This record gives sequence, C-alpha cells and structure tokens, in this order.
Amino acid sequence: MLLTHHFRPLTYARQRPRDHRRGLEGRRLHHGLEAISLWLAMAMLLFVHPLYAEANTEAGSMAPDGAGAFHFVDDAGHWQTPATLLTTEYQVTVSGLIADTRLVQRFANTSQQWREGVYVFPLPDNASVYGLTMTAGERVIVGEIHTREDATEQYENARREGRQAAKVEQQRANLFTTRLANIPPGETVLVELHYQQSVRYQSGEFELRLPTTLTPRYMPGELLPDQPASWQGGWATATSEVPDADQISPFTVAEGDVAAGSHRARVELTLNAGLPIATVTSPSHSLNSVWVDDEVTVTPQAGEILMDRDLIVRWTPQRGQAPSAALFHQSWQGEDYLLALVVPGVNGEALLPRELVFVIDTSGSMAGASIRQARASLLRGLETLGPDDRFNVIQFNSQTEQLFMAARSADSANLARARRYVSELTADGGTEMAPALAAALHHDNSEAASGYVRQVVFITDGAVGNEQRLFGQISRQLGDSRLFTVAIGSAPNMHFMREAARFGRGTYTAINDLGGVSGPLDELFRKMEAPVMTAIQTRWPDGFTATEALPQRPGDLFLGEPLVQVVRGQLKGGELEARGRLPDGREWQQQLALANAAPAQGLHRYWARARIDSLMDQSLSGQVSEDVRGEVTGLGLAHQLVTRYTSFVAVDRTPVRPLDENLETDQLPTLAPAGSEASMLRYPQTATWWPLLTATGLLGLMFANAVLMLQRRVWG
Repeated sequence: MLLTHHFRPLTYARQRPRDHRRGLEGRRLHHGLEAISLWLAMAMLLFVHPLYAEANTEAGSMAPDGAGAFHFVDDAGHWQTPATLLTTEYQVTVSGLIADTRLVQRFANTSQQWREGVYVFPLPDNASVYGLTMTAGERVIVGEIHTREDATEQYENARREGRQAAKVEQQRANLFTTRLANIPPGETVLVELHYQQSVRYQSGEFELRLPTTLTPRYMPGELLPDQPASWQGGWATATSEVPDADQISPFTVAEGDVAAGSHRARVELTLNAGLPIATVTSPSHSLNSVWVDDEVTVTPQAGEILMDRDLIVRWTPQRGQAPSAALFHQSWQGEDYLLALVVPGVNGEALLPRELVFVIDTSGSMAGASIRQARASLLRGLETLGPDDRFNVIQFNSQTEQLFMAARSADSANLARARRYVSELTADGGTEMAPALAAALHHDNSEAASGYVRQVVFITDGAVGNEQRLFGQISRQLGDSRLFTVAIGSAPNMHFMREAARFGRGTYTAINDLGGVSGPLDELFRKMEAPVMTAIQTRWPDGFTATEALPQRPGDLFLGEPLVQVVRGQLKGGELEARGRLPDGREWQQQLALANAAPAQGLHRYWARARIDSLMDQSLSGQVSEDVRGEVTGLGLAHQLVTRYTSFVAVDRTPVRPLDENLETDQLPTLAPAGSEASMLRYPQTATWWPLLTATGLLGLMFANAVLMLQRRVWG
C-alpha cells in the first residue's frame, strides 16, 4: 500500500488521453524502424562488400568450396567451357645431362568471335626457355627476346590494332604465361616454345620430369587495399606477400569441364645418354620404349595423355656403365663452357644419434591421395628411428601444432603415440608454412639436445605463392639443422622442393604414387643416415676464374649424389681438381683432364641460368637491386632466355581482325591434379560481387520504404 500510494501521484501527473499516447508511440516506432532500416541498408553496402571480398579471397586460397561461387554459364545454367581449346606436344631430346624440348601449344578457337587466349602453365623448375615461334595458317613468325616492358608494349599494341601476336613471360622459376592475341573464329594458332633443362642423376639413375598441370597455390598475407576485389587474371587477388597472386592462379577445373579432346598432350622422348641404357621406367605413366643401338625412343602407351599429372621418366645404364665422372664442352661466341659431373661414392654409418623433426602439410591442397601419401611417408620415417634418436612431429595448415613440446626419445611409447597421431591427421585449411618452419628450425639449446645431428623432414606439395620469402626464412633460421623436402602429389611445386632443400643444406625426393612410397623414402633415409662429404672445393686450370664457376661453393653431398659444376672461360688444357672431406676426416680428391671433355650443346644457357639463379638469391632478404636487375636482364638478352625481366614476343605486321569486331579473352584453365579432391577446383567468376551487393542494399532500402508506408497506413 505504501508503494502504491507513493507512485500513484507520479503516474497521474504523466497521464494523457489514450489515443494521443498511441499516436506518439506510433510515430516514435515509425521513426525508429525507418532509421534502423536505412542504417542496415547502408551498413550492408559499406561493410558487407569488403568483408565478403576478404572472406571469399581467403576461401579461394584453400577453402573446401573453391575460389568462386559463380561460373561461366549458358542460358540453361550449365557451366560453359572456354571457346579456346588447348592441346600440346612435347618432343624431348636428351644428350648427356641436358634435355632439349620442343613444346607446341595449339590454341583452337571454336567460337564465332575473335579470341585472345591466356594460359598459365608449368615448366620444369630448372627450365631455360630460349625460343618462340607463332604459326597462324601459312604465316610463321619467329619471336624475339626483349625486356619485359618492351615485350608487353609490343604485344598490347598488336592486340589493340588487330594483329596476331604471342608473348611468353615468366611468373616463377617453374611457372610461365602464354598470351596469344587475335585468334580468328574457327581457326587454330600454334605457339612453339624451345626450352632446355638439366637431367637429374643420383644413385646410378637418371630422371626427367615434364609437368603438365599445377596444384593451386595458397596465397598468404593481407589483401592489398589499393587492389580491386575482383578476379581478373586468376582466381586469387593480390596480397601483401603475393602481390602477383592473380597472375599465378589459373582456374583449375575437372576433366569434364573442358571440351572433349582439350588438355591432352602427345610426348616423345629420345634418350641419347652417351652410354648403354638398361631400363626405362616411369612411376606416373605406362611407357613404350624402343632401343636402336644406344638410343632409346620413349612414348606413353596411351598415346595422348591427360594433362593432370607430371610425366616422370627414369633410366638406368647397363651394369658397370654408371658414370663416376664426366666432362662436357661447348664453344659459343668465342667463349668455352664446361660442365663437370663427379660422383664421389661415399659410404659409411652415421657417427652421431639424430634428432628428427617431421613436418607434415595438412592444408586443404593435400586432401585426397596427397594426405594419404603424406601420412604413409611420415609413418615410414618413424620406422627409421633408432633407440638413441630423438624426434617430434609438427603438422600445419592455417595453424601449426606440435605433437610434443620438445623432441622426445624414440622409445616404443612415444613412437606408438606418434603413429596414432599421424594416422588421424586430415587435410583442411590454408598453407601457412612460415610458422611451421620457424617451429621446426627452432634450436633446443638444452643439454639433452646436445650431441645430436639435427634433421628436418618437410612433407608437402609446396603449393604456396610466397616461395622467395620462405627461402629467405630457411636461410636465416637454419642454424646447424639440415632440411630435407619430400614432394607429395601428382603435380607438386618442384621448384619449392628443390630450392628449400638447397637453402636447407639437405636434399629432396618426390612421392608420385601411393603404392610407391617405400622406394623413394628408403633412398632418402639412407642418404640421411649416411655420412656427408663436406668442405667441397674445385680448382679449374688457367683460363677459368673461380667467380665464373657455378655454383661457386658446392653444397654438401649425400650418398649417391654427384658434384655438378659449370664454368665459363677460355679452354687451355690442364685438369679439373675436386676435393672434399669425408666423415672420418680423410680427404677425398679426383682429377679430370679437360682434353677428354665430350662435345655438348646448350651449356652456355645452362651457365647463364645458374648465374641468374645465383644473382636472384641475393634478393631473398629484400628488394632486387638495380645492379642485379641489370645483370639478369643482360644475361637474358645475351643468351636469349626468358627471365623475370625478359620475355619473348612474336608479332605479325598485318592486321587480321577488323577493329569494329570485339576481342574476347579466354583464361584457359588447368586440370585439377590427379588424386586431388573437389576442393581444389577453382572456377572462373563472371563478375565482381558489386551487383549482388548493390541489389542487397536496394532490397534493404525497399524494406525501409515498405515499413514507412505500412506505418503511415496504420498510424496516419
């Protein structure tokens, strides 16, 4: 009663007629709802777009649903294949340690419009592109090497003026782009490339790899604020760590998403190794091999092959014919080039117990056969641990996780726990390598860690776009560790695998099929357990300076690995002397008489590529200096090589496309690597998200207007 009596006077003081009170409350509600609706609409326009663009870019990096929700579609809503079809042809000739390849790309325009074809494609990680020819009908245009800026200007002028033109430029050491302008309706234009690569030789076996597709790369970093949030050259947009992300992210589609007959390749290899060949094998394809004396012609049994995996060919010499040393010579423009191969044949047992850190990539690009290969590889590695060894397991995707806080002894309990942990690993998320590398290369300075040989086994497909940053990180943080890389999948980034191992003072291997895990890994772990020959030096005779020999400081050699060095100078005779230190402290040395060098072709390009790679290593810690850029450009122009700063361009002089007819651009896709999951598909997008977002904003404004009209009807 006291409370009621206390509040009643206040209530009566504020009391108004009931209808007046309803009108006041209605107007307040009306204004409130209108304001809220308008603010919601503006918020959707202003905030949803950048947030969605960022989320979509992150999803495009490695998300389960791929990069784009929109595809090119026809009137029936079906995905529309590009009008430009692609077929290729490889003709490879192997002479000694050099493989020379003629690669023909056929662009067939099946539409009734003029087309420009843009095709981002992989080449071997040590490829040197030195020739370009464009064939359109009966017209054959030979390409010329120019600075990248000049080549781009010539191509764009020709494209705009209706003249046919082709340009080939390098995006990464193993990633290139062909642009072909003004393909007539219903016609086919050919782009012919010539490139050479070195043949890998180890443990008595030669190997050649021809990549035909690539695994979509993860693009770490923050979105660049000044870049449009749209996909123009690829499925990814520029980031702070990968500013050219749109140039290295070709659309990736399934076999059924391209026209019948497109994305097929014919391959023929001629092996002339300079010694009798006993066997030719491949872990990737079934082969036909025909011997004529010491020359072998190799073709895939299937004839045309689908461009969804690397083609790998291996051959071994007849028993007793494996080289222990070889020397090759070429004279070019008044200078002599020599390539030396020396196989020390080091054997023995490891002198110290090891601390092995296994790092496994569990990002989305590893889904499918790749993660099964990776798990099998790691489990195989655990079997090599002895009772005196220590180990740890690190997995990474968008996050990094360690099995143990620090390396533990390889006893039965810890190994059993590791096997259970590895067996349950799945693949999802981004490929954030930098934190995983930092954790793996972190040095344990405790007394328990002293006296161990520290080795890091890095198991990944290498599908990242920021390779240079990672190489710099390895170089800075390596310390006394050694980094060994294991390439996983049917189309791994072999440039990353080889260079990461080089900067890590280790070696690399590749697992190409789930059924063949044990062989390559057993070979790798034998190397890791065997002693290493260190302090390797070479002395070339008069006529050759030490600065012209590449690499200038050869790395350590593991079991079965050869010393390979190329030099430029003036041949005056004498001997090459190679020496190194064996694990027991003894010195190893060998001499080769330069007069016994066998003739060879392409050594000047081999030397130029090695010199360019050496110069580009200087940019790992920052920007490329003008001096380095100038020397790389000069080497590319002098030796007719595509580099980061030089490109080939072939331009016809006669216009063929009427200027009143439009030119449509086809971004030709690559095929998803064999064994990968659907999450690796990256489809084109028809436009930016602005139309959808604008429509959403207008919907919000319509909602606000409807609320306003309703309020006026009810309260008016």
